[in-house]
Amino acid sequence: MDKARLYVVATPIGNMDDISLRALHVLASVDVIAAEDTRHSRPLLARHGIERPLVALHEHNEERQAPVLVERLRSGESVALVSDAGTPMISDPGYRLVSAAAEAGIEIVSVPGPSAVTAALSVSGLPTDRFVFEGFLPARPAARKQRLEALRAETRTLVMFESSHRIDSALVDLASVFGPQRRVALCRELTKRFETVLRGTLEEVAERVSADGDQRKGEFVLVVAGCAGSANASLQDAVELARALREHVGASQAARIASRIHGVSRRDLYRELDDD
Repeated sequence: MDKARLYVVATPIGNMDDISLRALHVLASVDVIAAEDTRHSRPLLARHGIERPLVALHEHNEERQAPVLVERLRSGESVALVSDAGTPMISDPGYRLVSAAAEAGIEIVSVPGPSAVTAALSVSGLPTDRFVFEGFLPARPAARKQRLEALRAETRTLVMFESSHRIDSALVDLASVFGPQRRVALCRELTKRFETVLRGTLEEVAERVSADGDQRKGEFVLVVAGCAGSANASLQDAVELARALREHVGASQAARIASRIHGVSRRDLYRELDDD
């Protein structure tokens, strides 16, 4: 194992078999493993016969612990960063450590693997070419609705995390703000024994969750379709801008500028302009 490297290591999100050979090799070879919860990481390491020193790195101590780990890296030690599940820093601690290591000139190596975000997208049945990750929605109803209002016109597929005690109210708020017919995939307990994926409209999925207590247990990833209506509105705004710009620049440059400002396909924009 090369020294003075920080390894960002993905670990299983549920099924313990979902860990790569490379991840196991790195975890068995580093000088120390920085874990979000050492009690959670120990069973995974024990399952694979790995015995390495563990230190806790979580949201309450990361500001204090990160400089200590960077000094260990400076001295030539190797460190592996792991979270409780999945890829570190995706709604988990680790940002301060990685940022400090980068600023110190330490080599940072990704050991990729499981991620609840990509796992949910892959089985959602919704568009995956463009998406935005929102993490956890605000816990308070007023703040949650305010955030959803800001996202209502988003054309990209939305990925969100939610907890078991808020999933029903979150679905109701989503249906209220986005409209009951917006498509959604509710992914519960991904890769675990009771994994389920509910697909349908927000109204349909909210009703199924409300009627079945089992569907309110576990960990959730919501994959919500983007706003199609907003895409059409953006295209029309781009067409109007391109038409105005053509009075001052060539048609090609006008289309290029308008498509970039409004984030629409230049091909679709040309098609609309050709009808003039």
